[in-house]
Amino acid sequence: MIYAVWIPLLVPFAVVPAARRLADALPPVQAARLLAATGAGLALCALSALALLVVPGAGRLSVVAAAGDFVHPLAVPAPGTAVPLAAAALVLITGCAAALTRAVRGHWGRLHRSAGPDRGDGGELAVLRDDRPDAYALPGRPGSPGRIVVTTGMLHALDPAEREALLAHERAHLAGRHHLYLAAAELSARCHPALRALRAPLAYALERWADEAAAQAVGDRRVAARAVGRAALAVRAAGEPPASRPAHALAAAAGPVPRRVAALLGKAAARPRVGRAAAAALLACLVVSGTAALDATYDLHSSIEIAQGESP
Repeated sequence: MIYAVWIPLLVPFAVVPAARRLADALPPVQAARLLAATGAGLALCALSALALLVVPGAGRLSVVAAAGDFVHPLAVPAPGTAVPLAAAALVLITGCAAALTRAVRGHWGRLHRSAGPDRGDGGELAVLRDDRPDAYALPGRPGSPGRIVVTTGMLHALDPAEREALLAHERAHLAGRHHLYLAAAELSARCHPALRALRAPLAYALERWADEAAAQAVGDRRVAARAVGRAALAVRAAGEPPASRPAHALAAAAGPVPRRVAALLGKAAARPRVGRAAAAALLACLVVSGTAALDATYDLHSSIEIAQGESP
């Protein structure tokens, strides 16, 4: 166990290069789902590894040994390192638990605040009287579809076809519950620092997902690309976004807009082999991490049986 238990803590560092390539090389829906699932899976494996490090050290304490009916001390790890490792792992688990609790409470609180009476008349679309261009999807609480918020400044900046594409883009964010993907990435990052690198490619994949949905809704990829580009230029020209935009809103002009426009216009080179290789690398990391966690769990279980005087 002493070797296998470290693998889930090290593997997340290996997913960063593959994750950066995945968002551009795979279809956005597949990329977003794979990135979110990989982050959640690796975070769970990392927490499991920390928990496995706590048990041997705790088992060397007389109170725990008596409660577990240990006839012999646990065989792993070495006696001189068991308790310090357990203490360090316990501190990390406690920190992760506190960070996860704050993140969940913050996300839930933002969803409740976004459903307040100041967000329009309760319909899908809320138009704010503001000359500064802005448009974003505001996710709702469970059971609520959320709503699209757009300023009069943004409506004036786009022609009718572009407005339709913009609204279709934001509608795709709500229909796909993209805020849950971002919340999963945020929670994963609280469990392991390397998983923070998954948030940027995931956010880009979600924007591309909405871009493709908008292009399909209006039936013209050039109109969708023009809507994305003109919306971003309008927001940039206005300077700071309106203060009324919540921090968790999914804005139409977010992310690397030139890359998004190039993808809609077909100017981005297709790289299916790179996408398959990156997806295989992420899946391999997930399998290796999960297998190592299971192997360490089995070794620890065998050690506990030996300590209790039973056959492994």
